[in-house]
Amino acid sequence: MESMEIDSDKVQQRKQSNYSYLDERFEIQKEMYRGQQYSQIYFARLHLMRTLLYSFAPTWKPHLPVCKVLGLEEGKECIIVGTLFKHMKLKPCVLDEYSKERSVTPLVKPHNFMHPDDNLILEDESGRVKLGGSALSPAIYVTGVVVALHGKETSAGEFFVEDVLEAGLPPQIERPLDLQEDKYVLLLSGLCIGSTSSNPLQFQLLVDHITGHLGDDEEIGLASQIVHVVIAGNSVEFPRKLFTGQNLASKDQSTLYEPIKELDIMLNQIAAGVSVDIMPGLNDPANFALPQQPLNRCLFPGSAPYNTFRSCTNPHSFDVDNIRFLGTSGQNIDDLEKYSEAESKLDFVERTLRWRHLAPTAPNTLGCYPFTDRDPFLIETCPHVYFVGNQDKYDNRLLKGSEGQLVRLICIPKFCETGIAVAVNLRNLECHTISFSTQIS
Repeated sequence: MESMEIDSDKVQQRKQSNYSYLDERFEIQKEMYRGQQYSQIYFARLHLMRTLLYSFAPTWKPHLPVCKVLGLEEGKECIIVGTLFKHMKLKPCVLDEYSKERSVTPLVKPHNFMHPDDNLILEDESGRVKLGGSALSPAIYVTGVVVALHGKETSAGEFFVEDVLEAGLPPQIERPLDLQEDKYVLLLSGLCIGSTSSNPLQFQLLVDHITGHLGDDEEIGLASQIVHVVIAGNSVEFPRKLFTGQNLASKDQSTLYEPIKELDIMLNQIAAGVSVDIMPGLNDPANFALPQQPLNRCLFPGSAPYNTFRSCTNPHSFDVDNIRFLGTSGQNIDDLEKYSEAESKLDFVERTLRWRHLAPTAPNTLGCYPFTDRDPFLIETCPHVYFVGNQDKYDNRLLKGSEGQLVRLICIPKFCETGIAVAVNLRNLECHTISFSTQIS
């Protein structure tokens, strides 16, 4: 094979960008677990959201008084603000595992626990009231969402809802309009290195594309416009048979480390050419409860020395050239899918933004840390790009807010199953997929 001469004029310079890391609120540093309960995180959420919804009430329904649940009077129209609780008869209960009369046949298909008899209750610190009327659909809402409701108490003691006010999209920092050139942030998730569905060649093709070692001049030109890479969770998968609770033999220990070693080799190649963020996911060696803390840098001896490599939290927030990104590895949306209904995953993503809360079902059905004085999942600033990893298929939507906010919502598919990465153009927030296949057609 003859050696290939490279024309020095064709060497592409990678475009540069400014990056700001904004994960401080998701990092657990000074918090101490002292056996505290979860009531405090709900209280912090209600306090902040109620202040916001109270400020909207005069423009929403200026003629109505605002009441507490305990101050409701039969037949008197008013506004109440509180946290929704969804009563679900099919919701699994941990105590059922210990009940003697367990049914042998499962009552419900495991991916969704919805039932026509589900009902909603509104709760504030003074009390709780059952909600009636058709204005509030139990299929859409989940436990943990804070809303304002217009209605009146009936003779049966229910609150008949006539109208609902959600927090809506939060204010957004202005998007820079002076971005003249195309620059891309590449999003991928679900590499699942170590699983049967993972294809090492497919991942290597992706790495070669990012680093500009694959394709013709045009493709190398496109690769040079990638200024940042984000890997949104589930990068590795370990053989389940090794987790028996017993001490591992040295042979099994090395098997356990193989996927991480392979990931580090790939990340090393990427970090040598472009900045890369890696977020933990459900299957990664990180804490289970949200917010998941960064993967330990000791796992990446090859990549960690690069200042372009960052191990980040899940959820993860950052700016590239003053374009605000916010994303998760998918647990928040997967949990919403179990306890509510929507036509597409993007509807769930949009709802979390309109509720101004990344993970409304935490801590009820989604594990989270018991914060005492704050709720880090509240979305105070509207991102320009909001992504969710480890979804079944690629999907995106441009969402417009009432105050001119523009947000690109993106579902990133699992790379190990689809071979798809998503490129987001910072100049106009448009996105397209880059697909890698090892099939010979």
